[in-house]
Amino acid sequence: MVNGFAVACCLWPKMNCMAELGKLLLIFGAVLLVLGAVLLFAGKFNLPFGRLPGDFVYRGKNTTVYFPLATSILLSVILALIMWLFGRSRR
Repeated sequence: MVNGFAVACCLWPKMNCMAELGKLLLIFGAVLLVLGAVLLFAGKFNLPFGRLPGDFVYRGKNTTVYFPLATSILLSVILALIMWLFGRSRR
């Protein structure tokens, strides 16, 4: 395997790779659960995600092209702040 996790397991045999992988999968599952809950509540409370000013929609005769530029920038800023806070809390 080429990824860093497999290389780290080979370099440090005392490291319990299955336990670390289990923790990683639990974290990813929790993040997906929270993200799903946020999307459910965003739909129920009629939040404007995907309909912000700056989200481009082109409707042609037989096609519709949607480019959520403002929503992408907003989500990028929010995720960057969350990652920054996690990084500061780990120090």
